[in-house]
Amino acid sequence: MTDSDLRDFLRSRRARVSPEAAGLPRPPGVRRVPGLRREEVAQLAGVSVDYYVRLERGRNPHASPAVLDAVARALKLDAAERDHLFALAKPARPQPHNAPEAVRPGLLHALDNITNIPALVLDHRLDVLAMNRLARAFYPTFDDAPAGEWNMARFMFLDPAARELYADWSETARENVGMLRLYAGRNPQDERLARIVDDLTANPDFRRLWDDQDVYRPTYGTKLYHHPIAGDLTLGFEAFTPAGSPRQTLGLYPVEPGSSSEAALRTL
Repeated sequence: MTDSDLRDFLRSRRARVSPEAAGLPRPPGVRRVPGLRREEVAQLAGVSVDYYVRLERGRNPHASPAVLDAVARALKLDAAERDHLFALAKPARPQPHNAPEAVRPGLLHALDNITNIPALVLDHRLDVLAMNRLARAFYPTFDDAPAGEWNMARFMFLDPAARELYADWSETARENVGMLRLYAGRNPQDERLARIVDDLTANPDFRRLWDDQDVYRPTYGTKLYHHPIAGDLTLGFEAFTPAGSPRQTLGLYPVEPGSSSEAALRTL
C-alpha cells in the first residue's frame, strides 16, 4: 500500500457526503468539488485544515485513534470503511503472508459433514481453500482450474459462467472487489494478493470497481442464482470467521426448508 491509497480512499469518501448530509449549510455559489471540501472535513473532525491535509496525503503517520474516529464520523464511514481507514493510516508492522493458508482438519471434517447445502472456506485473498461436495457441484467450472488457483474473484471476472450464475452479477462483483480492497489494506505485504489484483485490473469491470475505493465485509444475506443444472435458486449466505484462523471465512449457503430451491439443490 502507498500514501496514494489513503489519499484516494479519503477523497472518494469525501465526494460521497454533501455538506447538507454532514449538517453543514451549503455555501452560495458553484462548488468545484463534489461532496465535502478538506476544510469542511477538518471542521467536522475538530482538527486543523493543515492537519487533515497532511493526513489525507499520508504525511501524518502518528494520527491518534481519536482523530481517525472523528474523521470516520465526519465522512459517515461504516464499520468496514472505518477499519480500512485505520489500516491505511496506521499500518501494522509488515508481515508477509504469501504461503497458502491451511484449513485445519476439524474444519475440513465439518465441511464434509454438511451435506444438504453448499459450504466453503475462503482466505483473505478470496482463494477457495476447501469446498464440500455441494459447493463443488454448485461451482462446477472450478474443477477446470489448476489446483491452488481456485479464486472467487478470478471466477467472478474471468469466467463467463459467473455472469450466468449470479442473477445480480454487478452487485456480487462489487462485493468481491470490496473484500479484496479491504483485505489489501490489512495485508499490504502480501505478494500473492497484489498479483491477483494486478492480474484482474486488466479487466475493465474490475478496474472500474477497484477505482471506486469501496470496501465490503461479508456478513449475511440472500442471493438469486441461475444455475445451469438446478435452475433458478434463492440461497442465503452466512459468513463466519473460524476461531484461530482470522484470515479465513467459512461461507454457508442455507436454503429455506421445503422451498423449490431446496428441491433444486437435491438435483446437484
